[in-house]
Amino acid sequence: MESKKLYVGVGLGFGLVAVLLAYFGNPANMAICVACFIRDIAGSAKLHMAPPVQYLRPEIIGIIFGAMLMAIPRKEFAARSGSSTATRFLLGFMMMIGALMFLGCPLRMILRMGGGDLNAYVGLIGFVGGVLTGSLFLKKGYTLGKAKETKISSGFMIPGFFLVLFVLFLLVPTLFIVSAEGPGSFHAPVIISLVGGLVFGGLAQLSAICFSGSIRDIFLMRNFNRITGVLTLFVVVLIYNLTTGSFHLSFADQPIAHTEHLWNILGLYVVGFAGVLLSGCPLRQLILTGQGSSDAGITVIGMLVGAAFAHNFGLASSGEGTTSFGRIAVILCIVLLFIIAFTNREKRARASR
Repeated sequence: MESKKLYVGVGLGFGLVAVLLAYFGNPANMAICVACFIRDIAGSAKLHMAPPVQYLRPEIIGIIFGAMLMAIPRKEFAARSGSSTATRFLLGFMMMIGALMFLGCPLRMILRMGGGDLNAYVGLIGFVGGVLTGSLFLKKGYTLGKAKETKISSGFMIPGFFLVLFVLFLLVPTLFIVSAEGPGSFHAPVIISLVGGLVFGGLAQLSAICFSGSIRDIFLMRNFNRITGVLTLFVVVLIYNLTTGSFHLSFADQPIAHTEHLWNILGLYVVGFAGVLLSGCPLRQLILTGQGSSDAGITVIGMLVGAAFAHNFGLASSGEGTTSFGRIAVILCIVLLFIIAFTNREKRARASR
């Protein structure tokens, strides 16, 4: 299943889901973004009160359960936990802080690039730099340890949490907030969003695709398979934007983006670095959660809390630019990432004695 043909097919599927979600109402250049959509869920559940970004995105639930429905018949669902769980929570938290500095996860970075947003190309520099930094620590023996098998019910806990939120959203919508304006007010119909998420999650589980992992594979193994899927997604989105007149090559006036280049770079540096230390980008964490990993599930909860924290404490960027508190937070995240990377090299240290 490691052939480039598989990844081309997955990239095509990703691209089709993204353009259909955009066509049916999701925000421009944010058709499907893991970080942004988790942030919107946090807002809808009243974990933060930023009015423009509050909506319980069915795509996130769809991705988790799409992965689960693909993993179970393939015998790849396994309840596991215990691999430095608290550290993973913190890494997920920091990954969200970096993503909200840039205004998007690596998936949205590709979508923004396909729409002509030059700020995303600048951010790519930081993302690649973060992945390479993390990869250097992998070569030095970095590890968070192995997860252990646990009770099967544990593997359903975090998916069940998101499922309950979604069911409540459908049955008792007054419990949740939906933005009246801004990105949270733009969304495809629920059924289309859910199906799109299911397809996206199933394809991601089938291919084990990962945005940070694709670059890490090139650096550590000279393996270009997974990057093929990412490039195919970019091409599909680019063609869609060119044919619909939605392609605008510029830095300024891009939807839900800012032009502070240094902070776009550093925000995605945090995301890339944390993604390698976690063995997976934000999308990959959702997929692993659907496969039964409680460690990945706790990482996703860390992202949820990070999104709430970012908006409650003025760390998140906006189309107007970054905040001083956000810049300080990103620098602190970079320092903490190096501390985590340096202090989790036990196996290599023992081997060298």
